Amino acid sequence: MQRLENLDKPVGPAAEDPKTPTKEEEEAARAKEKAEQDALPYKWTQTLKDVDITIEVPKGTRGKQCVVEIKRDSIKVGLAGQEPILQGTLPHPINREDSAWTLEDQSSLEIHLEKINQMEWWAHVVTSAPKIDVSKITPEDSKLGDLDGETRSMVEKMMFDQRQKEMGLPTSEERKKQEMLEKFKKMHPEMNFEGANISM
Repeated sequence: MQRLENLDKPVGPAAEDPKTPTKEEEEAARAKEKAEQDALPYKWTQTLKDVDITIEVPKGTRGKQCVVEIKRDSIKVGLAGQEPILQGTLPHPINREDSAWTLEDQSSLEIHLEKINQMEWWAHVVTSAPKIDVSKITPEDSKLGDLDGETRSMVEKMMFDQRQKEMGLPTSEERKKQEMLEKFKKMHPEMNFEGANISM
């Protein structure tokens, strides 16, 4: 039989994570993340479908001077005879056929990487780079509108579940199970569910 101890101990989300970050701590973490990203020799943006990288190169750079190797799970970018500007293992595989690079105005390299798994955010471009907090990403509504119906509803569900988890609330799946259980209880009032261990 289970002994009842520490009844004053908090339960629920607060018990799992007694140290909820303060607003100041969150802002400091965001500022640190921004500083780390700004210090990188490239800028990058992403959607659920792709990653775009911009690397500034000396004005007047020609295409033949650029060394760009895009593989399924790694990337190497630089200028001939110099140390690579960006090199490493990609956090997730990409579709090489749909990935490409161009030299814009002889001053910036634009690299487009098409994700294979188009249902996840990347925390960084290469695994050796500092990570961003992907749980803070909220796609613009216009971007959500670009997705087809099925993908959009999947993304909205993922975002809803992510928010629910952060607040210690049940996900859409858990809510569905709870509703089914309540319905079942109403249909079978003769059954006693008290003390029943029903895992969600």
